[in-house]
Amino acid sequence: MGNDGGSIPDRRDLVKTKAKAEQADKANQTRARWFFCALSKKCLQEPIVSCPLGKLYNKDAIIEYLLDKSAYGDGEEICGHIRSLKDIKTLKLTPNGSSTPDEDENRVQFACSLTQKEMNGVTPFCYISPCGCVFSQAGLRTVAGSPKEAKDKGSPEETTPSEDSLDLCPQCATKYSRTTDVIPLNPDLEQEQKLRWAMDERRAREPTKKKSKKRKQQDSSGESEPPSKKKHSSSSQPTINPALGAASKAVLQGLAEEEAKRKAKMSDAVKSLYSDGKPARKETFMTMGTFTRYA
Repeated sequence: MGNDGGSIPDRRDLVKTKAKAEQADKANQTRARWFFCALSKKCLQEPIVSCPLGKLYNKDAIIEYLLDKSAYGDGEEICGHIRSLKDIKTLKLTPNGSSTPDEDENRVQFACSLTQKEMNGVTPFCYISPCGCVFSQAGLRTVAGSPKEAKDKGSPEETTPSEDSLDLCPQCATKYSRTTDVIPLNPDLEQEQKLRWAMDERRAREPTKKKSKKRKQQDSSGESEPPSKKKHSSSSQPTINPALGAASKAVLQGLAEEEAKRKAKMSDAVKSLYSDGKPARKETFMTMGTFTRYA
């Protein structure tokens, strides 16, 4: 029960040390990035797309996100930089021939068409943005060569800068620039930051919204308003029919004559009921041309 000398407490029993922070399993993190969609967290299935930051998505998940931004809770944090389908690229992936359809979902679905290395996160992969073909970085570097080797092939006088910077895709022969068109897949934090800066610079250089065709035609002709609006503005003032104006004048004149006759037949006693005995005031613009009917 204690104090019997049967047990001696150790320091770790008396002094509680701070628990170590739990660390995520790197193998599971790598598998999540290369085998599952970054947005929907579902297994990657073709068509598979990638953004300018090199993340992998299922295309149907991106379409759902663009239609409804609240479809995924963390959608803004993961792919808030995707504005439309123009910001993503459908990838042309090579199936892994070493795997069989009967294997489980942990099998590697894709491989490099140049080196046959599996796309499992161990080997760095990249894609060419103009065409979307996917290769391992080592295989693409071997086929395309390094920039130094390309410069050594010819003198600066023989090749122009544009010809020196363009290469052909080894799979579809599409021209691309090895400095700006090669996007690494699932890059580290430093590479992702560089890709984000490059994306922001490209978007800053984008032209503003184009004018409509009607606006361009008006600017080229020098007219500020279309002809229909001009006609409408010139005819906006009301017009009076001359026949109606003459008829209204005749009616007013007849009513004035009847009022004068009625007042002439009215006795002084009746007139005193409607007057205060003071001399008549001069008519103002409020009472000018008006009259009062008496029963």
